[in-house]
Amino acid sequence: MSSPLAWRAIVALAIIAGSIYVTLTQPAKLGLDLRGGTQIVLETKDGQNVKANRESTDRALEVLRKRVDALGVSESSITRSGDRRIIVELPDVQDPKQAADAIGRTAQLTAHPVRTNDGKPGKGEKMLPDEDGRPIMLRPAALSGAQIGSANASFDQQNGLGWYLTVDFRGNGGKIWEKITAEAACKVGDDRRIAFVLDGEVISSPAVQETVPCNVGIGGGSTQITGQFTAEEARDLAALIQGGALPVPVEIIEQRVVGPTLGDEAIEASWKAAVIGVILTGLFIVWMYRLVGFLAAVALVSYGVISYAALVAMGATLTLPGLAGFVLAIGMAVDANVLVFERAREEYAHAPRRGARPALVVGFQKAWTAIADSNITTLLAAGLLFFLAAGPVRGFGVTLTIGVLASLISALLVTRVLAEWAVSRRPIAKRPALTGFGSTGRIRDWLDRRQPDLMSRRKIWLALSGGMVVLALAGIFTQGLNFGVEFTGGRQVVYDTSQRMDIDDARQAVADAGFPRAVVQTAGREGDDVSVRTEKLTNTEVDKLQKALADAGGGTVTKERDELIGPSLGSELRQKALIALGVALAAQLAYLAFRFRFTFGAGAVLAMFHDVIIVTGVFAWLGKPIDGVFLAALLTIIGYSVNDSVVVFDRIRELWRAEPDKPFAGIANRGALQTVPRTVNTGMGALFILAALALLGGDSLTDFAIALLLGITVGTYSSVFTATPITVVLQARSKTQAPKPKPVKRPAQRQPGDSGAVV
Repeated sequence: MSSPLAWRAIVALAIIAGSIYVTLTQPAKLGLDLRGGTQIVLETKDGQNVKANRESTDRALEVLRKRVDALGVSESSITRSGDRRIIVELPDVQDPKQAADAIGRTAQLTAHPVRTNDGKPGKGEKMLPDEDGRPIMLRPAALSGAQIGSANASFDQQNGLGWYLTVDFRGNGGKIWEKITAEAACKVGDDRRIAFVLDGEVISSPAVQETVPCNVGIGGGSTQITGQFTAEEARDLAALIQGGALPVPVEIIEQRVVGPTLGDEAIEASWKAAVIGVILTGLFIVWMYRLVGFLAAVALVSYGVISYAALVAMGATLTLPGLAGFVLAIGMAVDANVLVFERAREEYAHAPRRGARPALVVGFQKAWTAIADSNITTLLAAGLLFFLAAGPVRGFGVTLTIGVLASLISALLVTRVLAEWAVSRRPIAKRPALTGFGSTGRIRDWLDRRQPDLMSRRKIWLALSGGMVVLALAGIFTQGLNFGVEFTGGRQVVYDTSQRMDIDDARQAVADAGFPRAVVQTAGREGDDVSVRTEKLTNTEVDKLQKALADAGGGTVTKERDELIGPSLGSELRQKALIALGVALAAQLAYLAFRFRFTFGAGAVLAMFHDVIIVTGVFAWLGKPIDGVFLAALLTIIGYSVNDSVVVFDRIRELWRAEPDKPFAGIANRGALQTVPRTVNTGMGALFILAALALLGGDSLTDFAIALLLGITVGTYSSVFTATPITVVLQARSKTQAPKPKPVKRPAQRQPGDSGAVV
């Protein structure tokens, strides 16, 4: 084994070993859309005496953290996003009303002595209903939330107290509490009570127990509150008391609730798609490339381990779009292998006496520029998703970036080590058909024999592409785009019905419940779910709709998914989506103009526009939702479209450098024909994965897969029949000169008796 190969093997083993260790020892962090639970996004607002900024938002975050911790929700998360937003994630919490009431209260917490209600409030006094709805008279506040340290809910089964609260005071709060309880202990009736008030509402008004001596009170810096509490009531009350006051008002601008069964189904569907897709992809590349194809399939397994370990090690959250991106990147990992193997086949056909390993080495060398350029364009799209998008789509950008980098390690390191070692063995080197390099493939052989002049008919291909764009635009303008709630603002709730409901009956039930303008549609793979979307819908009204649908359908109705997006956030997400698309197009054009020339970059970007418009138009004609998942698919299509065009242009550039005096149209035609096998084989690898997602995935995964199936199909077509003809037309009108010839270096020819290893 040569020294470079040995070092590559050591590095590959170290990466794989480290990835296996991380995979076996650290669990992945699942997003709420996979695990189930509630996510609430709060935005701080300016108060009377304080501005909403990074510092006041951080102070509000700490208050909210106390409330969330007191709820006792395991693995809860609360983080700041930007200067004025706070994201709260509560796994396994399915009641958004409970979560919002427990953490979103904004007013000052105060404690008031209570006196007998005579209906005549004195100075500083006010009358409010207690927790049971009975009016009580409150004296001026004696304690504020600043003097309360902590509140914890506990269960006392031994003494028969049931659930109770322990409240600890800070500062002079303990002395004040001792004083007011000493006074209350000398009285009877309501005068023995002390009320805790939050947001103008009495949350608890316990009475001082008879065992407390008059004029002595409750000292020690803490007290206990008992009552007929349930576990949930005790924890919520502790959260409210402990949290105290928020320094600035907060507003709920986004709320998402996902049922745990929906998350389980998504995970199961994605893993099934991954397994089936990898098996089919592996069988395909083994059939196409024999031994080296089998070794590439083995490297695909290492890709999965490496990318998963990187995701876990970074502490990234795996969301539903992220899971789809993780599965999709498996198909993308095939691309680099296919590029190398096709180049190695060409090299072996050119000089078979040099042997299989030199052909493989040259294959890696010649494929490098196409691999680098195509993956950089994909990374540009993924990076824009991370920096410009928001929510789950941002997670997709993270997993796509990890997937691209892991695919490079898999193809350029793991596959290379395995393939170079294998084809260096004498028994294998003597059997070129076994290596997969013995023939250039049926598609390539047919194209070499026929040599169709595609570029001479470039006006026909461009007219056909233009017709498809016009048809797509007609769908966009006549049918309109079905924007999801995250782009329009409002609330969308999906109800799972145990008995299939007629959609007209569901619409009538929603209208009778007081929402005649709500958009009611069927949902779910089998069409047995009901989706309700409207501009304004409170948590109480969501429960009301659930009951109305249950009464109309005669079966059990459960809430499967609940999304609330404020109008300001919806507008912001739309704006970010447009910015992301615009910057993506500009970045791709700039990079391609730098790496190739402007005519090539313009051809690729116009073909990209062609692909995006067609996919969007098909979704418009079908009435499918345009949401964050679709945006993730669209930006992936942008990366894939440019990826395909880059591979074609890389070959055209190489041929043009070798023969700069030949007509460019003929050069472009040959370059397009020579890359067709790679384009078809790479597309097939991705199609297996996406077909599995489309057939096995849930609603959002299915739409995601359909968008990418369309995008890859159209992108495969456009790289040859749109991008290349446009470039030919632009280059004919351009005054730029042909590139200077670049000499091609080949490895030294094997000597007689050489065992096959290249030193």
